[in-house]
Amino acid sequence: MIGASAVGETRIRGLLEGEDVLCTAAALQALGAHIEKRGDVWSVIGVGVGGFLPPENIIDVGNAGTAARLLMGLLATQDLKVHLTGDASLRSRPMNRVIVPLSQMGAAFDAREGGRMPLVLHGAPEPIPIEYDVPVPSAQVKSAVLLAALNTPGTTTVTEREATRDHTENMLRSFGADIEVSVLDDGGRQIAVTGFAELTATDVTVPGDPSSAAYPGVAALIVPGSEVTVENIGMNPLRAGLFETLREMGADLTYANEREAAGEQVADVTFRHGALTGVDIPAARAPAMIDEYPIVAVAASVASGETRMRGVAELRVKESDRFRAILDGLAACGVTARADGDDIVIQGCGGTPAGGAEIAVNLDHRIGMSFIVLGLATQNPVSIDDAAAIGTSFPGFVDLMNGIGTDVSQTGISQTGISEIGLPEIGA
Repeated sequence: MIGASAVGETRIRGLLEGEDVLCTAAALQALGAHIEKRGDVWSVIGVGVGGFLPPENIIDVGNAGTAARLLMGLLATQDLKVHLTGDASLRSRPMNRVIVPLSQMGAAFDAREGGRMPLVLHGAPEPIPIEYDVPVPSAQVKSAVLLAALNTPGTTTVTEREATRDHTENMLRSFGADIEVSVLDDGGRQIAVTGFAELTATDVTVPGDPSSAAYPGVAALIVPGSEVTVENIGMNPLRAGLFETLREMGADLTYANEREAAGEQVADVTFRHGALTGVDIPAARAPAMIDEYPIVAVAASVASGETRMRGVAELRVKESDRFRAILDGLAACGVTARADGDDIVIQGCGGTPAGGAEIAVNLDHRIGMSFIVLGLATQNPVSIDDAAAIGTSFPGFVDLMNGIGTDVSQTGISQTGISEIGLPEIGA
């Protein structure tokens, strides 16, 4: 999106070619950007800030919630009328959290109850800069407002009381946006973008995705005798809650080749099998690992003792109701888990859960992959009812897992363990 808003050609290496990203590219092409793949490099020829064209057809972003919310921000301050929709899962997710600030900037929306898709966005012909306090920790809401600010006169300021992942800020800075970030006394952050700065095309190499790396990584932690190294993982401190939590559980993690790439901290991480212990995960850590709770629940199921995931109400409004999916899936596999308000409490088996269940994924890629990994450690195979959603974020997941020694098939997961092997870039 930022490359499409820049002047010149941005070349991207290591792009995750999942359905979410491909839907985003198709949407940007419909808005006038030129995007094509040349070998292993993606070329984006931008239209400049505010230069998007009215699309001829409805833009369908599939299951891509991030694409939907960030596109709404990018387009809200351009004088365009755009019809946006997505798949059944995305159409059930609320968009009001971005509609509210974008409306304050002058955009208008025709949407279903709760701001749900399909919707029509009427971009602001004369956008207004705002000062916005994000009511709940959300990198998507923050990013939507920052992208809207690019084509808005004056300075737009976003304040977040809990720091969320800052990939957007890092990328905007590398493309030449006029952006300032301040740390507040209470630990929050204030981000200010002054509009109409020209963005300059920049070559980007994308680090490996920590969310995707979590699946082979946790698999190695829970299968006896296993060791997996995943190279080039993004280790941004505002995304590293997963690794912090696993280490608190006693996981054997080692970092090597720590460096910076594309403005982001990266490292090679080795995961080795060992005993895990339940932990109390503070609510304040949720923004740094919100997508990783399903796979952490898998680790907690095998661990000894109780794990409490505090303040995870946000899981109820992801691609599916992940809060309920975690509880129901673990119970079906013989793991004791319960809700306590907005907390999830898991009593680990201290060894091998029963398994033997078929899990309904409800179009949720992370639920599907997490329970496939759990099946590696259970007494009986675990199956999922629909693997199609995995392509949303991790095409090639099954082949990769089988390539490191697992046996993932259409009928279940057998327990052959994981071989000791270094992996290429995961999610890159």
